[in-house]
Amino acid sequence: MTLRRQIATAVAAISVLVAVAVGLLVHQAMIRQHVDQARASALTSLDAALDAYRRGDPPSRATVDDPALPAPLRALAAGGRQGSLLARGAQGESMWAARPVQGGVISARVDFTQDRQAIADLDRIILLAVIASVFTTVLAGVLVADRISRRLRTAATAARGIAAGGTDTRIGELVDGRDEVAELAAAVDLMSRTLHRRLADEQRFTADVAHELRTPLTGLVTAAELLPPGRPTQLVRNRVQALRGLVEDLLEVSRLDADAELPDLAPVPLERAVRRTVGLTGLEVDVEVSADAGADGRVRTDLRRLDRILGNLLLNADRHGAGPIRLRVDGHRITVRDHGPGYPDDLLAHGPQRFRTNAPERGRGHGLGLTIATGHARVIGADLTFANHPAGGAVATLVLPPDPAPPGPDPAPDPQP
Repeated sequence: MTLRRQIATAVAAISVLVAVAVGLLVHQAMIRQHVDQARASALTSLDAALDAYRRGDPPSRATVDDPALPAPLRALAAGGRQGSLLARGAQGESMWAARPVQGGVISARVDFTQDRQAIADLDRIILLAVIASVFTTVLAGVLVADRISRRLRTAATAARGIAAGGTDTRIGELVDGRDEVAELAAAVDLMSRTLHRRLADEQRFTADVAHELRTPLTGLVTAAELLPPGRPTQLVRNRVQALRGLVEDLLEVSRLDADAELPDLAPVPLERAVRRTVGLTGLEVDVEVSADAGADGRVRTDLRRLDRILGNLLLNADRHGAGPIRLRVDGHRITVRDHGPGYPDDLLAHGPQRFRTNAPERGRGHGLGLTIATGHARVIGADLTFANHPAGGAVATLVLPPDPAPPGPDPAPDPQP
């Protein structure tokens, strides 16, 4: 149940309980008032009739030994006591008063029909007032709850935007007021500003470290080339090249994190582009193309970034998985699968993270390959997801946006396998 419904239900329940309680109290008070008035009138008539009876005059508003007198009141009077009773008889509902006299029981009757009708009319008025008050209260509660719920939904939408990476989003501009919701929005804005500042500091630190490493790394590359041939020299050159690749990856990650990359979109024949990328990696990859994704199947994408994404996925499958590696092109969907231990649960739950390979069984590495692939997929508007195959192995799925332009001459470079 939503907050709006909870508030509306609580307001409705409370208003109904209060209205019913007040209505019952008014109903009981009105019945008591009419009964007391009728009893007083009956007793007054009985006293006047008793005085006339004692003087020997016939009683005008009373009767001696009235056969319609209710039996309980007759028995009370026969016992020598005076009393009154509201009872229903052949003449309708009446208030009776009786007392013993010499030779019988004298009684007076006051008609209660009009009083009962007045009570019924009052009950209808009370019912209408209860319905009107409940409707008004519930309507007011719904309006208040809707305003609170709408502001909370606005804050929740903005918070989800912040979680998705939009740390420059501010909720305080969307949520008005000075209540607890506005206080919550201010707290979320403070969190967003702090998070944005920390992310910016982290991105700046990564970029600065990579730039600072470039200068001594260039010297290392030059010095390694000047070393005499031999096994130690080859080891040094390999480590220097690995360090150089790491620095370039760090610079690429910093640019992707800063959203400083712009795609160079163009219609690309997907099958030829995929085969070209596979050829550049030099890996043993089984390429399968579905019937509806023939050589003329095009997507609008950035060829360089597509190479980077697929290359990183294939290298990750080769480095951390096991053969055979299979790549399938199905329309605008590209699937890369290996037959290794699969992706770890942490990667499936939270996505790739820098400098974390998440599972020792998937080999060693700095964890930037999948991070870079995810960043480039975001830049070109593609959807990159990771999963594990039920039969074993890791599965990466890249869904590219279609090319809205009609088929024509290929403006992109003609990739060769």
